[in-house]
Amino acid sequence: MNYYYDTFSAPMTDGFSVVVDADGNVVATAFGGGEWLRGRFEGGELVRDPKRARAARAQIEEYFAGARRAFDLPLKPAGSPYQLRVWEALRAIPFGETRNYGGLARALRSSARAVGRANGANPIALIVPCHRVIGADGSLTGFAYGTEAKRRLLAHEGVEPWASELV
Repeated sequence: MNYYYDTFSAPMTDGFSVVVDADGNVVATAFGGGEWLRGRFEGGELVRDPKRARAARAQIEEYFAGARRAFDLPLKPAGSPYQLRVWEALRAIPFGETRNYGGLARALRSSARAVGRANGANPIALIVPCHRVIGADGSLTGFAYGTEAKRRLLAHEGVEPWASELV
């Protein structure tokens, strides 16, 4: 099976990559180039095809331009039933808000550690907003692309105290 991707410039990163399947479902994203993608989805051949990834790229660029707060792309992440449940909970976190691991765990009747593992395995970063999950003490923990990228994303969304750092 072929998967189709595009890598393009984006603020806050050295590039952003998105992978879609033959039906246009987003299966993976990565802050960075194609080398970041290989571990984010299972099997298949990776073919660069900006035309097939156009819809996802457009929405991601709108997000970074401040013109989009929610994504309405079809998603098809590969994961366990539990991971899919956690990723769906992440999608329910509104733009400009955060949740902590413990709060998500209570809502899902799970443990903070299990939520953290599922959050860390999220193959569709940004669109499934794992960057909106923070530590109970407000710390910026657990983001595959580093705490500076997480801080910048939260600042972009106006989340305090990081937003005031931009002034």
